Amino acid sequence: MSGAEIIVQVLADEGVDVIFGYSGGAILPTYDAIFVHNRDNPTRQMPLIVPANEQGAGFMAAGYARASGKVGVCVVTSGPGATNTVTPVRDSLADSVPMIVICGQVPTAAIGTDGFQEAPVAALMGSVAKHIFLVTDPRRLEATMRTAFEIARTGRPGPVVIDVPKDVQNWTGPYLGKGTLPIPGYRKRLAAVDGNALAPAAAAGFLDLLAAAERPLVYVGGGAINGDAAAAVTEFASTFQVPVVTTLMGIGAIDTTAPLAMRMLGMHGAAFANYAVEDCDFLIALGARFDDRVAGVPARFAPKARAIAHFDIDASEINKVKRVDFHHVGPLRDALQALVREGKARGFRRDYSAWHAHCAELKSRHAMNYDRDSELIQPYYVIEEINRHTRGEAIISTGVGQHQMWAAQYFDFKGPRQWLTSGSMGTMGFGLPAAIGAQFAQPGRLVIDIDGDASIRMNLGELETVTTYDLPIKIVLLNNLGDGMVKQWQKLFFKGRLSASDKSLHKKDFVRAATADGFPYARRLDRKADVARVVEEFVNFKGPAFLEVMIDPDAGVYPMVGPGQSYDEMITGEHIHARTVPREIKAPDSSEMF
Repeated sequence: MSGAEIIVQVLADEGVDVIFGYSGGAILPTYDAIFVHNRDNPTRQMPLIVPANEQGAGFMAAGYARASGKVGVCVVTSGPGATNTVTPVRDSLADSVPMIVICGQVPTAAIGTDGFQEAPVAALMGSVAKHIFLVTDPRRLEATMRTAFEIARTGRPGPVVIDVPKDVQNWTGPYLGKGTLPIPGYRKRLAAVDGNALAPAAAAGFLDLLAAAERPLVYVGGGAINGDAAAAVTEFASTFQVPVVTTLMGIGAIDTTAPLAMRMLGMHGAAFANYAVEDCDFLIALGARFDDRVAGVPARFAPKARAIAHFDIDASEINKVKRVDFHHVGPLRDALQALVREGKARGFRRDYSAWHAHCAELKSRHAMNYDRDSELIQPYYVIEEINRHTRGEAIISTGVGQHQMWAAQYFDFKGPRQWLTSGSMGTMGFGLPAAIGAQFAQPGRLVIDIDGDASIRMNLGELETVTTYDLPIKIVLLNNLGDGMVKQWQKLFFKGRLSASDKSLHKKDFVRAATADGFPYARRLDRKADVARVVEEFVNFKGPAFLEVMIDPDAGVYPMVGPGQSYDEMITGEHIHARTVPREIKAPDSSEMF
């Protein structure tokens, strides 16, 4: 086989069922091999989905991976093709998403000569990918491809980049059908982690901590989703009757409508979730990393917790931000199942009814709320109406900004891999291409992109990709005429100076843009009285649908915990009840992040 044919055959062997990418000179041999493979294997197709931009391809592969749990694949050309994928690669590393990016490269002999469409991919990607391979020996190409998949999907998942010079793609040699690279260090570390079962003595020690607690709380992060541990989280919480809060990335680890679910905590978490963290005396962190959006002031996070336990697949996360009293490094699902077995074997019983009543009171007294009497369309109302139809069953992707937080706060999610968002990187433009990838991963599911007018502009060209492949994706554009989250900060902390964030003078007609790209349903909603009727019509439309909603431009995201501040300084806004007299809103100091 040629090197290009070897690349494609390994993709097929690895179970890849869709490829996202944009062609170009240095990757043409591989694109031709994909064409021939699909022509000659009608029952084993790997459709090639062509975006408007390589960044879109990267986010489509990431959306596919997030919605399916499988490795997403992106194939692009050299130079600008490769550099356009830097952002989705970094985004996937930050959120632990398994992805393979295959880049064309100038011929081996030309590397370093500043040839046409050459970029130092290894240098660029080495700092933002889980691993990077530059294939200079074509005899190692097949093993490199398999090893890349192994690294991407094992341990803490992440993106792996393979830079393949054009002469390596054109080389001809034997296809062995087996073999990987010798990476003994990685495999040794991985085996140590994977084989690190929770010992009975350790399980007993954890249960002793749980028995001593009166107000235990589970704090779940994205690691529970990535580790396919959502069912184990639910079983653990149900067995021991412990309430659960989740991070932005942990949404879906437990059914948000379940009695034990306390929804999202953190900077824009529900007030009742944050108050539960304030009140708990035993915090159990599962696949979470105490990041700044959750534990803004680590020393004041969970201040009443007499003990903290931390379970993670990555040893570097233990004690990185917050010192803990108990920890276990290993597969989360196995550890939780071991705790359940040990608890049942010991006949563990603990009455947390008083704590449950307290949490129920928190949920009732400090519920999410907004100005329901406003004549303007409130974004929360729109999401509530969509949620009334989807009933927690839809896959929701988002861009980044206020709309992202509103979606996290007001949508229900019955299970994992239904919530797709750029968490750690906070990448605007993520929502639309991620929805496309998710629709290919879950073709029978309803996929909705909740986006903002500023965020969707970043990858607006992917509207055409939706209609080109006739995907029944629903796009909701919550238009507040600007960078809403930035404006909120400017109003709170910069005396209302809207520097570069007000887009009310922009002339973009999004509905006409969607119509021009072939959307059979595209309309603008600007009257509150029409919301219920139009939302029902929109959700039930059978093909691609685009809905622009002109929302209250001053609608804010509340609650809000400023960076570098603790939950007792939470701003709840005018419509969410605070349990203490709100303090004066103070700006973060000069050392704090956005």
